[in-house]
Amino acid sequence: MIKITPTEFSNFTKYILDISGISLDTGKEYLLETRLSPLFSALGCTSFDQLYRIAKAEPSKEIEKKIIDAISTNETYFFRDVTPFELLQHKILPDLIDKRTRKHTLTSPVNIRFWSAANSTGQELYSIAMVIKELYLDSNKYQVSILGTDISDKAIAYASYGKYNKFEISRGLPQNRLNKYFNQAENECWRVKDELRAMVSFKKMNLMKSFAGFGKFDIIFCRNVAIYFTQETRKELYKKMASVLEPDGYLIIGATESLMNDTDLFKPHRYLRSVFYQLNS
Repeated sequence: MIKITPTEFSNFTKYILDISGISLDTGKEYLLETRLSPLFSALGCTSFDQLYRIAKAEPSKEIEKKIIDAISTNETYFFRDVTPFELLQHKILPDLIDKRTRKHTLTSPVNIRFWSAANSTGQELYSIAMVIKELYLDSNKYQVSILGTDISDKAIAYASYGKYNKFEISRGLPQNRLNKYFNQAENECWRVKDELRAMVSFKKMNLMKSFAGFGKFDIIFCRNVAIYFTQETRKELYKKMASVLEPDGYLIIGATESLMNDTDLFKPHRYLRSVFYQLNS
């Protein structure tokens, strides 16, 4: 395995920060060495400096994409941490539907837009879709759209296909929901049924880029992604998220995360064991 020098580590971490917003502190040298090792073999590189120069110079940005795929942390599972989905089912969605229905006087359906800002391999998005499905909303009255975005091409492709192995299925997915929403596939894998897959869409997105033209969302999930950013980057991210959240919308972040030191644009609210955020008036 090719080792990284202090100078190479400094250059490479700045490059990764620029292209993805992911901040790697000193002590993460081994992470770069292990995760990027396959690229050295594929490209015939003999040093991190050589890989850095090739990636920077390549017009197609294919190597850059491979670096992002390798560095991105895709740790996720169905109904992760449980409480956000209970919050969604018992508090947020009923309140939102009630508010939207009272305001809506047209004959067209009420639109409810979700965004999962770092969907990884898709388990969070499909978990949201299951919760919505179990509310049995009248499709003539309510039009729900669920968008998942991620910086990794590999993660987006995996999520879109919706096929999970035995280990992935065993993490957080109750047997009754497995039977209801998945079809068994080959090699002890399961694939999300079409009725659930039709509710979601996936798109590649770098959260460091502009959100212009992105529209407005009623509910944003941004869980366990900002922890990899610098404070300055987090402040900018939450500012942009505030700009695309409906005035009475909801932001849900990770269980161990807090907005306290990053932004005053949102106000926390507690419900049972959970915390959600809404825009300050």
